[in-house]
Amino acid sequence: MSSWWLQNRQRLLQLLGTLLAVVLLILLVREDEWGEILAAMQKITILDLILVAILFAISRLAVAWRWHTLLQSGGVHIPVRNSVALTFTGLFASNFLPTTIGGDVVRLAGAMQMGFDRAVCLASIAADRLIGMLGMSMTVPIGLAYSWNMIQIGSASSSLVGVIQKPVAFIKRTVSVFSIWFKKPAFLLASLFFTWIHMLCLFGSIYVFVDDLGSHISFWMIAGLWSLTYFITLIPISINGYGLQELSFTFLMSNVAGLTPAVSLTVAVLIRAFFMLSSLPGAFFLPSILSAMGDQKKQSSSSDIFL
Repeated sequence: MSSWWLQNRQRLLQLLGTLLAVVLLILLVREDEWGEILAAMQKITILDLILVAILFAISRLAVAWRWHTLLQSGGVHIPVRNSVALTFTGLFASNFLPTTIGGDVVRLAGAMQMGFDRAVCLASIAADRLIGMLGMSMTVPIGLAYSWNMIQIGSASSSLVGVIQKPVAFIKRTVSVFSIWFKKPAFLLASLFFTWIHMLCLFGSIYVFVDDLGSHISFWMIAGLWSLTYFITLIPISINGYGLQELSFTFLMSNVAGLTPAVSLTVAVLIRAFFMLSSLPGAFFLPSILSAMGDQKKQSSSSDIFL
């Protein structure tokens, strides 16, 4: 029993964290506002749903190109179609198989299955994550500026500092991995450019939904508040940020942007749905990668895969 607990402790704690976040989210939205949420869903036009679907498609392709750029500059000459396929497969695994496998592990296993260098692929995945965080961190000051009055309370400030310290610690731990790309700054800038495209599409999607629901806040406020949500979601207390992302975004949009909890939650749920739907193409490639991972487990321990 004790060995089972040690092996599954983190996953069980994350499951409890997810459940707690969902409960808090339900408490945040008053009973009489659930009807308002259903009414808000009906306000979203088909045209805007199509527009957001296009924006998410561009966002996902930008993320795939970001990783492809890093792989190419690291000497891994992988075809674009394979980079895109592996990226979508990783996204699908993260969204639909969060309790068993990570998207980054799937990407690594897929790249190794195709015969590419393990060390460079592993480093490129770490760099890809770091550059994504760097892009989001650029709009964090905007979110802090809008939220400053709210976070002046001591306990809230302490929590926020803890949130920010985590990605900073990650940067310090992994910066030595990126010697390949430090010698090729143009490729780093190119991958950061694709991150900006992803961010613009994501923030634009939120703006479209907020506007559809009859609320009007600035694009930059949305960018800042989502960036704060992004870093809060990095705290490993829920499975893939389920519940935690929706709770933090709803809280920030309600208390900082002045939207009602019902409208804020509606937008949060719609964005989560599009994250999941946009990763569905990855399901086509997942079985072969899972099979390859099963073969690799027989040869080495699963701990060797992680950083």
